[in-house]
Amino acid sequence: MNAIEIKKLTKKYKDVTAVDGLELSVRRGELFALLGVNGAGKTTTIKMLSCLTSPTSGEAFLDGKSIASQPGEVKRIIGVSPQETAVAPNLTVMENLELMCGVHGLSKDKTRVRAQALCEEFKLGEAKERKAGKLSGGWQRRLSIAMALTGGWQRRLSIAMALTGDPEILFLDEPTLGLDVIARSELWDTVRALKGKKTIILTTHYMEEAEALSDRVGIMRGGKLLALGTAEELKALAGKEKFEDAFVAIVKGEGK
Repeated sequence: MNAIEIKKLTKKYKDVTAVDGLELSVRRGELFALLGVNGAGKTTTIKMLSCLTSPTSGEAFLDGKSIASQPGEVKRIIGVSPQETAVAPNLTVMENLELMCGVHGLSKDKTRVRAQALCEEFKLGEAKERKAGKLSGGWQRRLSIAMALTGGWQRRLSIAMALTGDPEILFLDEPTLGLDVIARSELWDTVRALKGKKTIILTTHYMEEAEALSDRVGIMRGGKLLALGTAEELKALAGKEKFEDAFVAIVKGEGK
């Protein structure tokens, strides 16, 4: 069964069509990477799927629930980790997680258990009593296991917060943007651990990230889906050895 069914989804802003009749299915438990240059329509697509903006026409179903007629039901089964980390800087890691658990209606006892479990799952234990505002900044490198906190920790926290409601579908918007190589690698491991357990929609500008993590990739341009397949299938389609070269060729309308 598919976790997401998108049917002729369209979004217009006055004279601009941001998403144009998008048709797409995402399988349950799949990690699907949605790629495109700036203005391709991927962000607008994610906003419609997460019920942050309404489509002009068309429809989408998440776990059988309509974004048009059942937005409240949709919001209960999704988690969103936005590009800009939505953490309360003056609260600790644990307090942020507990706050989100409360938003999702967990009891006080269940909140503590869930927050602690997420801390362990995302290896936030040594940071759980630190203020979230102190986690940011790629200005610190991870020099040792007991290192000072880097931006990678804040991204981990953001993903953990998106999982507080135990969603069926998780949206990750540029999860490793601005991270150094070590922090990015560690976050990749975190995302890999979720594969098969959650349906994940990933947006990223890092081609190697999409190739390394995704089961399938969709490439958008001008609000339309240009190509769909595994990284290997898209490389074969474009006649390129490197995925980044294949992406460029497909977006430019080049190929074999």
